[in-house]
Amino acid sequence: MKNVVDIVLGGLTYWMFGFAFSFGRSDLNNGFIALGDFFIDPSLRDPLKGAIYAAFIFQLSFATTATTIVSGAMAESFLNTAIYCIPAGWIWGEHGFLKKLGAVDIAGSGAVHLLGGSAAFASAMMLGPRLGRYDNGIAPLPLGNPVNAVMGLFVLWWGWLAFNSGSTYGLSGEKWHYAARAAVMTMISTFGGGTISIFYTMIKLKGKIDTIDIINGILGSLVSITGGCFLYKGWEALLVGCIGSILTCGSMPLIDKMGIDDPVGASSVHGVAGIWGVIAIGLFADDPYPLDTTSGRSGILKGGGWYLFGIQCLFACCILLWGLTSTVILLWTINKFITIRMDVHVELMGADLTEHMVKHGNVGVSRAVSAFRTVLDTTEIEKLKTVGLNPGHDKSLNMVDHLAKRKKYKLSRILRDITKNRNLGINISKNLIPRKKDRRPKSIKSPEHNFNVKLRPTTDNSEVPRTAQIAWMD
Repeated sequence: MKNVVDIVLGGLTYWMFGFAFSFGRSDLNNGFIALGDFFIDPSLRDPLKGAIYAAFIFQLSFATTATTIVSGAMAESFLNTAIYCIPAGWIWGEHGFLKKLGAVDIAGSGAVHLLGGSAAFASAMMLGPRLGRYDNGIAPLPLGNPVNAVMGLFVLWWGWLAFNSGSTYGLSGEKWHYAARAAVMTMISTFGGGTISIFYTMIKLKGKIDTIDIINGILGSLVSITGGCFLYKGWEALLVGCIGSILTCGSMPLIDKMGIDDPVGASSVHGVAGIWGVIAIGLFADDPYPLDTTSGRSGILKGGGWYLFGIQCLFACCILLWGLTSTVILLWTINKFITIRMDVHVELMGADLTEHMVKHGNVGVSRAVSAFRTVLDTTEIEKLKTVGLNPGHDKSLNMVDHLAKRKKYKLSRILRDITKNRNLGINISKNLIPRKKDRRPKSIKSPEHNFNVKLRPTTDNSEVPRTAQIAWMD
């Protein structure tokens, strides 16, 4: 639900002022911020209206992604739109000072992931660890649902192809060649990152595999390749993914040792891997002729000199500092009016129960409610029904139990009582209730003689199969 709210409110604020801060057209634009096209809605006579609409919907996905990265570390405000949109303009807006210097970030290793990861780190630091998180050491807590976590990995994995390939902003000319190259290099980087994460977790756990290491290792490789997705050769993409995975998996326990509780590892996956993704461009980037992505420059290892590498390091420092300082200032201000951390009893009972009215059927929830019953009014909470259950079924099942044990009714009689005066759609109740079997001997009519022949029961079970005993027969 948090991600849904992030997209809804984040999308609203991006339309109101976010796009304007990044790409607005105005005489007031400067190297730091754009100040035009608020509440973006170009006129029908605007020759750029198609390009503006396409840019808005594509950049909206980046803006909401950066916001949901932070919400993985804590509950964040929709004001994150402002945190993201200003630095996005630095690197992608025509007015941006980093763009004018020649910094490169094709699909957001820095502008999206590094920003989101640094904001997540600052948020987790200000929020503090969950109660009891480090009482038994820094080992990661069990995943809430490993199957869903892996399903989420697959969704991100394939969705990443659209992000990276779509960042060519078209298919005309040579763009489709580089869009295809971006998709292939993205996948190659995950092959390297996934392999490294498998070896990492098997060495760490002596032959066993930790799901979170595999997931975050692959995601770290995806973040790393994003900034220069069509600027690398195959072996370079593989190496970038491998290093990104190592940095991600290795930094997660270090952050826990600092006492900073990042539940999903967003600081490592997006922050640490994002730094590497930005810097790697300065090492391995090709000049993607005839595109002007790198302004004709190449990385150090391609004979391009130190300029691009230096600009990429400056770019990483600017985004990192902006993400940390802006998030700290924002949360410190919000905390003066609304406490950013939930009450202790709410945390112990769980936000699903207390904020979303979702009552799970596991023992921990019932135990938490029971513990607070004598010191806290839990009446409203205890009225909630467990998710996945139909309260009306409980009444019917209690009736079945009563009629079967007390009245000694057979199933067909019980079901008739339960369905009496009920709306069963186009069906009538007798069609939905098991019927009695006719146990009388069957007869057949001889084709040659006009008389009935009765079948006698036989002692040989192989010749005439017996009717199976069914519990609901009267």
